[in-house]
Amino acid sequence: MVSCMKSSSSSFVFTVQRSEPELIAPAKPTPHELKYLSDIDDQEGLRFQIPVIQFYRKNEKMEGKDPVKVIKEAIAETLVYYYPFAGRLRECSNRKLMVECTGEGVMFIEANAFVTLDQFGDALQPPFPGLEDLLYDVPGSADVLNNPLLLIQVIRSLFLLFYCRKSK
Repeated sequence: MVSCMKSSSSSFVFTVQRSEPELIAPAKPTPHELKYLSDIDDQEGLRFQIPVIQFYRKNEKMEGKDPVKVIKEAIAETLVYYYPFAGRLRECSNRKLMVECTGEGVMFIEANAFVTLDQFGDALQPPFPGLEDLLYDVPGSADVLNNPLLLIQVIRSLFLLFYCRKSK
């Protein structure tokens, strides 16, 4: 785990420990094929990533289970059926986009944050204070081409934060 002290734009300081990014591949072999994007999805103005952030309070029914392990296993199983997400976006010579179903996997980051949802108060609406402190931007992952189509970060805390960045 990489440990770093972070100061939030709120009036408190908290610590985030995060692991190195890893790839989660499908749990079983998947087909290697090319899937061309539709003309609607292949617009130049849509070549960006969309961040999605979700907060979950600790579920007492999950006591004794590691939420990160459960989510990692679920991702690997899901990628068997939704295998294009484990591929990479490629650009043909005519700038047409396609997904190369490589089975390489999605980017995953595990983290621990020593903070509670209550400490953020009512600030859980955009712009979220401390967002840049909680989330890790993997160097070189901002380009939509030749990178994982999904970046998922799960932060273990007194709450569970699920962050997903997907290529459009």
